[in-house]
Amino acid sequence: MDKIVREHYPAAKLPEELRAGIDPNARVTITVELEETPGAVMPLEEMFALRRDVFLSQSEVDAYVKSLRDEWGN
Repeated sequence: MDKIVREHYPAAKLPEELRAGIDPNARVTITVELEETPGAVMPLEEMFALRRDVFLSQSEVDAYVKSLRDEWGN
């Protein structure tokens, strides 16, 4: 997710609808985040971050390979 943070931003530079009730001489922190769009394609980086390893240990990998060899008779 994309996120922009600006600290110590002059309140006077905010759009009028956002600075209502804020002292124009104040400094503010602005955080802008993109909202997720329904049906949007997930970036590869996020897909890889969600990926889980199939095997937990080397012995599980060995057992899996052995079962495949036994299945094929090799």
